[in-house]
Amino acid sequence: MEIAVRKLAKENGWMIWVVLYVATIFAANWAIAAFGVVPVGFGLMAPAGVYFAGLAFTFRDLTQEKLGRRAVVVAILLGAALSALVSPQFALASGVAFLFSELADFGVYTPLRKRFWLWAMIPSNLVGTVLDSVIFLALAFGSLEFLVGQVVGKTWVTLLAVPFFWAFRSRLIGREAA
Repeated sequence: MEIAVRKLAKENGWMIWVVLYVATIFAANWAIAAFGVVPVGFGLMAPAGVYFAGLAFTFRDLTQEKLGRRAVVVAILLGAALSALVSPQFALASGVAFLFSELADFGVYTPLRKRFWLWAMIPSNLVGTVLDSVIFLALAFGSLEFLVGQVVGKTWVTLLAVPFFWAFRSRLIGREAA
């Protein structure tokens, strides 16, 4: 166990992705509790956590890249547990939604990342966006009324994040991503 911890500590920047991932899960639930529903463009509305949740998918991929799948699952559980301080209902809904979208991510991001890391994030985030949104909205609100708004809001974040991650790809994952 101690050897595994030392190995992780030597990884350049591994902790930041876990912290950001857990923080975005918490922030998504906090934003919904604090602000309710917000506009996301095109006359669509979504729960306020949509922007944080969209960014969480990218941090999820970076956490998986640095630490592996188990670390992602632990981070989801930690983020949901912290979110229970804000809203047990949203915490449960987001925890279940993130876990199921993560299972889908294993089938999308994991095989694509070896071919072209950055572009693996886009289909991975899109699959995660739809699955996460359906599950979260059904559990948290008992309705899919905001589904299109959720998908649009999360997609905005993914599209805005990609140029940043492209510019800093070698620092982010510690290797040149072709």
